[in-house]
Amino acid sequence: MEQTKQAPVFHVPSTQKKKYKSSSASLTVSRIFIYIFLIFLTLLCLFPFYILLVNCSYPSSQIQQGFHWWFGNYFANNWNKLFNNSGTPVGKALFNSLWLALVNSILTVYFSSLTAFATHTYRFKGKKFVENFILLIMMTPTQVSSMGLVLYCIQHGLTNNYWILILPCIAAPATYFYMKQYMDSILPYEVIEAARVDGTSEIGIFHKIVLPIIKPALAVQFIFCYVGNWNNFFTPAMLLNEENMKTIPLIISSFKNSDPRTFDLGLVYMLITVAVVPILIVYLIFSRSIIKNLTSGAVKG
Repeated sequence: MEQTKQAPVFHVPSTQKKKYKSSSASLTVSRIFIYIFLIFLTLLCLFPFYILLVNCSYPSSQIQQGFHWWFGNYFANNWNKLFNNSGTPVGKALFNSLWLALVNSILTVYFSSLTAFATHTYRFKGKKFVENFILLIMMTPTQVSSMGLVLYCIQHGLTNNYWILILPCIAAPATYFYMKQYMDSILPYEVIEAARVDGTSEIGIFHKIVLPIIKPALAVQFIFCYVGNWNNFFTPAMLLNEENMKTIPLIISSFKNSDPRTFDLGLVYMLITVAVVPILIVYLIFSRSIIKNLTSGAVKG
């Protein structure tokens, strides 16, 4: 009978086994410390939101007495006082901020992407100058560039007009720069040429081909623009004087600058909580796109 060949047996030296066990143990310990540190950072980031919710459930007198670790029983009262305050239209301000932030974000992302598509695709004289000029505008502080607009609107009676807040948002150099870098890294010129050969118009190429490809970048920039417009205080404070046209940041400022004798910390914390919730909802909707594609267009590949 033929003898079956046995597979060779390799013996691992005991010293190597000890080294492997020690390295595995050190790796486990390091992972534990890393997880503990990350959990600590997470709790540290969530702690201000927790304190915000706790203070919403106390009256102003108890908030001024000191720090509270747990919720009180005054949440419903603060809520009713906030939305039943006839002198401060909080509900109207929420609506104004919601639709202004939404319209501004959509227009900003769309036209910035369209401009980035043009500079990415076309070859023309002065292209480098146009790109450098846009970057130069991006380096100018918003407060400085807004002063000319504010003075012009005041001189020509254009205050208390939402269009003055919407139209300038179309020109967003930072959003353009991000979209341009993203297209440079992910949008090959051959795809556009193939679409032209098939007879697709230039605007059709942008809507049918480019926008689906850059959808992750659109989601990232939409949330950034939304948060920026939601928190915008400087320009609306200069141009909006009517109570029914004010946005949430202006209402919060009016609460903080009220009479010290009638100043209510419970209402202020409740108003800040109400102002934060829409931003959190929008962020949670687009969070996966933000985390996955935050640096997608930062490096040209």
